[in-house]
Amino acid sequence: MPTTLSSKGLAVKSSSTLEITAKAKAMRASGIDVVTFGAGEPDFPTPENICEAAIKAIRDGKTKYTPASGIRELKEAVSKKFKDFNKVDYAPEQIVISNGGKQTLHNIFSAIINSGDEVIVPVPYWLTYPEMIRLVDGVPVFVQCTKENNFKLTAEDLLSAITPRTKAVIINNPQNPTGTLYTKYELETIGNIAVENDFFIISDEIYEMLSYSSKPYTSMASLSPEIYAHTITSSGVSKSYSMTGWRIGYSASSIEVAKVISSIQSHQSSNPSSISQYAALEALTGPQDTVRHMAEVFEKRRDFIYERICEMRFVTALRPKGAFYLFVDCSQAIGTRYRGERIKNIKQFADILLNDFYVAVVPCADFGMPKHIRLSYAISEEEISKGMDRIESFLNELL
Repeated sequence: MPTTLSSKGLAVKSSSTLEITAKAKAMRASGIDVVTFGAGEPDFPTPENICEAAIKAIRDGKTKYTPASGIRELKEAVSKKFKDFNKVDYAPEQIVISNGGKQTLHNIFSAIINSGDEVIVPVPYWLTYPEMIRLVDGVPVFVQCTKENNFKLTAEDLLSAITPRTKAVIINNPQNPTGTLYTKYELETIGNIAVENDFFIISDEIYEMLSYSSKPYTSMASLSPEIYAHTITSSGVSKSYSMTGWRIGYSASSIEVAKVISSIQSHQSSNPSSISQYAALEALTGPQDTVRHMAEVFEKRRDFIYERICEMRFVTALRPKGAFYLFVDCSQAIGTRYRGERIKNIKQFADILLNDFYVAVVPCADFGMPKHIRLSYAISEEEISKGMDRIESFLNELL
């Protein structure tokens, strides 16, 4: 038999966000002053107390295998965090610590999906969701959400997508790439439909602590015993504690689902880094002032970048309620001319910004929105201002 590659593997799209970030970094390394709005990670350093906890763990010899699903102390800390912050009870046995949010989600899909099962994916979506679903032989069912509803899934949207093969719906709250935040009522509506039709809710809450609402954050699993039973929660320390490179995520679910996730991970990767687990333990149990500070800074940057975009030609945006992304509608710019050449699509729009104006943005065709870009404001206000000036210069050249 010929040495052919996996058709499933070949069908996986590379991450456009990582490609753009890599290209921008290469340009900067060559001496070009590129402003990068692509990064999906805070620009703050990991807090010192967390780093010290990791160093102490190394010095204390905590460098061996741990249980595949994570150390008991970290699971207990995650359990307490769920109780205190999310107002939901998950026992340590219901929690699995994984190598970041991506593995957490892949574990979840692997645990619940059989070949041909459908997962409802609201559009716009984080570009990795459909690829993960396909990798476990599931079928992503895309449901277009509207600007009028702040790109959030409505009851009507959800009901229209349900079929006998529906296994789950995925809700990202706050959402990447839009920064929208679901209300308690909106989550209850979605949760009750899932209960009535008996399918899972995968609640991706990785940006939960980066919310700019005056109301307390609402976690899907906290809404009712019935919704709790149908919900699998995914979160982690990457965004809230500026620990993207430490690779610690976690899931919380029924004990039955948790056991399957743990078994899958035990063969897939075994335990997450022991050192990173002790760092995450300090993150969750140590001082929380850095989390609050980051959220305050992001909110200030949100206001600044949003106000700048609102002043520009050919683009519009919704004001984000969470995370650190501005979702920009560039549909009026598509079809205009730049230096005599017609702009045909959002990729060309983004390429011109990077190559001619040295600004890296994420074109959102891979997020299901072919006329939008995503701007991450996880960069300094000085860099945001410089980047906004360059984007405005580009837009002012369009005819």
